[in-house]
Amino acid sequence: MAKILAVDDSASMRGMVAFTLRGAGHEVTEAENGQLALDAAGAGAFDLVLADVNMPVMDGISMVRALRAKPEYQGVPILMLTTESNTEKKMEGKAAGATGWLVKPFDPEQLLATVKRVLG
Repeated sequence: MAKILAVDDSASMRGMVAFTLRGAGHEVTEAENGQLALDAAGAGAFDLVLADVNMPVMDGISMVRALRAKPEYQGVPILMLTTESNTEKKMEGKAAGATGWLVKPFDPEQLLATVKRVLG
């Protein structure tokens, strides 16, 4: 299965995402903000990144821009999983390089179906 980086400042949300993904056989690494996610991405390759938008230290959209600047992450799917649902924020995420947008609270089956779809 896939190596997935789950990024969210909420430990309970990271836990629910990781539990869902691990239950489907994926290997999950967790990070609590965008900067820690960049550090993890620099230490190893991931097949998919799932990230919140609103986080301390480095927000999700800034993290997407930074990941997309790395040659090894230009083709990696990056999904935003956030409470943000306004069109302006979604467009900002898309412009930064986000592959898709899921709104919290998430449905585990929808999350797994989206992950499967973006991973091909």
